[in-house]
Amino acid sequence: MVDAIKAGGRAPDYRPRTEPEGTFIFLTEREVAGIFSPGVAIQSQREAFAALGGGTAVLPDKLMVTNTRDGSVAFCYAARLSPGHGAVSKFGSVNPSNTDRSLPSISALIVMLDAETGRLSAVMDGTVITTRRTAAASAAAADTLARTDASSLAVLGCGVQGREHVRMLTRVRRFETVRVWDRDPHVSASVARQLAQETGLAVGACKSAEDAVRGADLVVACTLSTVPVVEGKWVAPGATVISIGSIEPDRCEVDQDLVRRAGLVVVDDPDTAAHHAGPIVLGLRTGELQRSDLIGLGEILVGSHAGRPDTDAVIYYNSTGIGVQDAAAAQAVLAVAERTGVGERRSIVGEPAVVLP
Repeated sequence: MVDAIKAGGRAPDYRPRTEPEGTFIFLTEREVAGIFSPGVAIQSQREAFAALGGGTAVLPDKLMVTNTRDGSVAFCYAARLSPGHGAVSKFGSVNPSNTDRSLPSISALIVMLDAETGRLSAVMDGTVITTRRTAAASAAAADTLARTDASSLAVLGCGVQGREHVRMLTRVRRFETVRVWDRDPHVSASVARQLAQETGLAVGACKSAEDAVRGADLVVACTLSTVPVVEGKWVAPGATVISIGSIEPDRCEVDQDLVRRAGLVVVDDPDTAAHHAGPIVLGLRTGELQRSDLIGLGEILVGSHAGRPDTDAVIYYNSTGIGVQDAAAAQAVLAVAERTGVGERRSIVGEPAVVLP
């Protein structure tokens, strides 16, 4: 599929042509979760960034609607994998306070249009896709950027994303140790036990973020923090640091010392990062970064940039999340659903409305 995307071709269309006009596939959260396995998720993200790096993806600016009352942010992403693919849009919200309500912090819905007609082709839950594609993209980035001998992982933030990152990252590297940290030590301990049981790895809870970061080959911050939880002076030579929570200009999970130390600064999309990623926005404003310093992950995947300069270089990857990730994920889910018959076929076309005089 990657080659087809690079060539600007259409995604395989498995939808029977005998379906009535105006019908679309509706996929629930459970159905999406059953299709969007870790393997499917990681491959979809490689394809997303290959399309972006190869120049076939169409990626408009994303919309962010903040709420100063509770710190939540609503978002709308739209994208195409290529001119031959249908447009995909995701609408959702990040509500950090939902953890106090025992609810997921991320909620989303995805809408897909037919590549040829522009009519509705699918509606699916976007929460599972958002969670898994974010962690899967980090796995694709780690597989591309981290040293092949990376054996220790540190994850800061033990929410849904922190846990999902451990599951995904252990698919691309063989870690001897995994360290987790959360501001709530009880959460850290509980998640460490859960992940140790799931993965069979030595997963330990750390008392501080510094304890988790020092000596780790791969560091992942999943916190949405407005103040740094990763300090550059803690990071070991040759380590790769991934930040997924710096999604707005005022959110900075890593400090500027790390930005200065980095031998390579990689982002999901340079234009998006320059406007949304807190540490990147600050670095550009202060002059510690230049726009030319920002390397898109897709550039490395398609070979237009060499990537890691040497084994001792510190690599910093900042992901804000972009629409092409959702487009690739949704296309992968829809292809399987149409091939296997998963999901419910519905119609958006009803009887003409009666207009009263």
